[in-house]
Amino acid sequence: MTLPSADTPLYNHPLPQIESWLAKKGCQQDSEDLHCWLVETPHWRAEICLEVEQLAVRYLLEDRPDVQRVFKYSLSRQDIEDAIFAGP
Repeated sequence: MTLPSADTPLYNHPLPQIESWLAKKGCQQDSEDLHCWLVETPHWRAEICLEVEQLAVRYLLEDRPDVQRVFKYSLSRQDIEDAIFAGP
């Protein structure tokens, strides 16, 4: 499945393409909450949820309170990717 160009707003991506993008980035879909995805790096873990009007990211931190960020679907896929995968 080919993704639109990286500068395309996320709202112009069909859901299967967003799911494919998350899978390619190493995210695993939550088997109970299908709208949420989990990603782990050597330095942090995060839950990414595809909400109705925005994409919500909650960084699950062991030594401090979790950090939550939200991104409107009007942002480009590249901007959202850069923000999420930069970490907390």
